Amino acid sequence: MTRRLVLVDLLFHTGRKGGMESYVREVYSRLPADDPDLEFVGLASAELAEAGAPWFPGRLVATRIRGEDRVAWARGELLAVERAARRLGADLVHCPANFGPAFARVPVVLTVHDLLAFRHPDYVPGPYAIVLRAMIRRAVRIARRVLTVSEATRDDLARLLGVPASRVDVVPLAGSGAGPAAGVARRDDVLLAVGNRMPHKNFDGLLAALARVPEPARPRLVVTGSHGDDPLASVVERLGLGRWVELVGWVSAERLEELYAEATALVFPTLFEGFGLPTLEAMSRGCPVICSDLPVLREVAGDAARYVDPLDVGAIARAIEGVCADPVERERMARAGLERAAAFSWERTAAGTRASLLAALDG
Repeated sequence: MTRRLVLVDLLFHTGRKGGMESYVREVYSRLPADDPDLEFVGLASAELAEAGAPWFPGRLVATRIRGEDRVAWARGELLAVERAARRLGADLVHCPANFGPAFARVPVVLTVHDLLAFRHPDYVPGPYAIVLRAMIRRAVRIARRVLTVSEATRDDLARLLGVPASRVDVVPLAGSGAGPAAGVARRDDVLLAVGNRMPHKNFDGLLAALARVPEPARPRLVVTGSHGDDPLASVVERLGLGRWVELVGWVSAERLEELYAEATALVFPTLFEGFGLPTLEAMSRGCPVICSDLPVLREVAGDAARYVDPLDVGAIARAIEGVCADPVERERMARAGLERAAAFSWERTAAGTRASLLAALDG
């Protein structure tokens, strides 16, 4: 049987977008180049074309579209993806990062990671929320099938955009760790926090909570994820936390592994998530997790995490102090986290993604 051509929209991939890039790399590195049914070609941003993608199971088609340029990226999603699909004779387009073409003559599978711009437009800066809502709404309407990463986001799709369950495939993500790092001693006085600086990540709340922990019991906090000047620097200074907080910015994958291995716990006080990948990333490495008590994080972390109200600064502070002071509880959380993380795998994510692509092609 002739293999059918899938154009994978990689215009978003710049090496600086965190979770969505982890998702597409982990999935496509597990889809073989010699798949008997599918052939893959990637429509690459200028950044990805320059860097290369050895993880991708097919050839890349380079563009001049820079994914870090929001206007160019949006224009590329709306127009360039469809043009490339027609030029290449694609049988299907996979758009793995929330956005897709304005119109399409071939079937589209769209991955929607979250509906933040619909649920909490106040967390999205300026008029960007309006643009995001318009682009996501259009992409969802056009897509033959919608992939999403959690039951919570599936429910949001139904409630906010009217997407019937028959069009949605829930394919959870996974953690990429292979257990605790050998020969690395986990500390009892260093917390890790990861994520971009969008308001819903609640770093201001985390820093306020850290300031409430009495100094003799206060751990050091390492915060990753910012590009350029970190807006949290002024908050750290205002709260007098300079001795306790290290803002390390965007770190390499190797350095992040070291931080997960050393940390007493990951603290993830987010106000909203479509999945919450850092919780699985930490648990799969044996790192205890303190996180927000949100339905989606309960869906992911089960009974393995210590849950807190992300709007209650005192509760976050008490959880930090309690976990840091209790090695027995940390050991229990680490074991429970490893067991929970084992229920998720990127192989299953890749298999579910492939099944959704085939379902869209077949009907």
